[in-house]
Amino acid sequence: MKLGVVMDPIDSINFKKDSTLAMMIEAQERNHEIIYMTSNSLFINSGEASAISSRVEVRNDPSDWFSLGDREEIKLSDLDAILMRQDPPFNSDYIYNTYILEMASRSGVNVFNNPKSLRDCNEKVFATEFPQCCTKHLVSSEKSLLIDFVNNYEDTVIKPLDGMGGASIFRIKKSDPNLNVILETVTKHFSEKVMIQEYIAEISEGDKRILVINGKPMDAAIARIPAEGELRGNLAAGASAVAKSLSERDLWICNEVGPSLVEKGLVLVGLDIIGDFLTEINVTSPTCFKEYKELCDIDVAKKFIDSVEELTS
Repeated sequence: MKLGVVMDPIDSINFKKDSTLAMMIEAQERNHEIIYMTSNSLFINSGEASAISSRVEVRNDPSDWFSLGDREEIKLSDLDAILMRQDPPFNSDYIYNTYILEMASRSGVNVFNNPKSLRDCNEKVFATEFPQCCTKHLVSSEKSLLIDFVNNYEDTVIKPLDGMGGASIFRIKKSDPNLNVILETVTKHFSEKVMIQEYIAEISEGDKRILVINGKPMDAAIARIPAEGELRGNLAAGASAVAKSLSERDLWICNEVGPSLVEKGLVLVGLDIIGDFLTEINVTSPTCFKEYKELCDIDVAKKFIDSVEELTS
């Protein structure tokens, strides 16, 4: 296979934790040719989806993990498959790249995940399509509705719709003296919609990440345990990772969500579950491959590249 990978600059990744690198190493071991592209290298030239790219060789070496060939212009239609691994924020540049990748998919290239679904399925809002799996929640920028939600549920968590890594997440309790300033900050003075959810006390036991490939969950979860004094179960915010077995409720949530993921061409997804509740459906660049390998002895990269090969053949 000639496999394109759209990702953030490879020289700045965190070698110890980067899931995209794990995918690339697995693909290279199977003799696939890997074509490296950054998010700003995609473009349309007279109706042809194209990119400035380089052949890349990757290594499992923390001091020397890649070598790049010469930069050259390619047509995306010359590739067999493309992995879209650009990290959020999900801004206008990200959206424009999904248009370019959708053009490539119309020419016969398999893009993972489906670029239209990446555009349609906001990672916070998409979870609300499965209210039976979620705690009480509200998506709004209306001040009165947000205040009413806090007053009704007394202990809540509010977050922007386009962030990642736990950025700008606040816990707000009823009668919090900082209520108004927090709402103003997160909504940018009530001009942007946010998600507010009832606080789930089981966050102390970890924010479980369950990776799902082609609708099927891995056989375990990675629970991100918040650091002392922290609310956020994000590795980027200092949480520690532990392996956990899947509960009956976890499996039920996976079964509720899985068919929709397959239908939408979302081949690799990370479900975030706190306690008994689905909180997010991560579709852009789900991580934790290395944590699964180290803590659960589950080789997600192998399973994912198996799926890419099967769907591209």
